[in-house]
Amino acid sequence: MVDRVPFLQKMVASKPEDPFPRYGLAMEYKTRGMHSEAEDAFEGLLKAFPSYVPAFLMYGNLLVDAGAKDRALAVYVRGMDVARAASDEHAFGELEAAHAELR
Repeated sequence: MVDRVPFLQKMVASKPEDPFPRYGLAMEYKTRGMHSEAEDAFEGLLKAFPSYVPAFLMYGNLLVDAGAKDRALAVYVRGMDVARAASDEHAFGELEAAHAELR
């Protein structure tokens, strides 16, 4: 079995202009239960690509799993703003539902 983390790290390094490898790396860390690494990866992704809509729900969910409710709520709100600006009604609805469920 191929270890996806080194592969994704290489993709991030070779395609710094593409948010998707960063998202893939963050999700791989999340899937493995590597919460600190996943959080760092999501933060880096959103710092480099603040309008990358798919990251907000998964990052918020990670924070919920880590017990960081207030931070998760803030991420969901930020994500709703970004989704609204991008006219992404589906993502907005998912983020709004996650936010409402957590409150």
